Amino acid sequence: MRSIIFLGIGILFGITLFKSEAASWFRIYEMFQFHSFHMYGIIGSAVTLGLISTQLIKKYKIKSFYGDPIHISPKDKNLRRYIFGGIIFGLGWALAGACPGPMFVLLGAGYLPIIVVIASAIIGTFLYGILKHKLPH
Repeated sequence: MRSIIFLGIGILFGITLFKSEAASWFRIYEMFQFHSFHMYGIIGSAVTLGLISTQLIKKYKIKSFYGDPIHISPKDKNLRRYIFGGIIFGLGWALAGACPGPMFVLLGAGYLPIIVVIASAIIGTFLYGILKHKLPH
């Protein structure tokens, strides 16, 4: 039953991304050219909602769907890894025209060339899993 709920939430999220044009290559291009506030508004709203949700989870000790406590661990303070990871993420986003969420939305909307991007993301994630222990901390 929970899987059906999660599937429904995912479908609703995908529709929201598509209808808000967050999956639009043109909107992403406008953002990287600093020609439009549209995407910054969407991202800013998501960050704000994430901050509020995280604080509420901490304050009220909200539990997961399974009844387990949600542990929010402190972030690593190593700034170099965030800068390096952010640059790689941003370059991939700019080149592909989609970050991980909208990739699947674009596939669902029938944009089949995004399969190459999804396959590349999966391969990159797999390689990171293999090489993670060899990377500097």
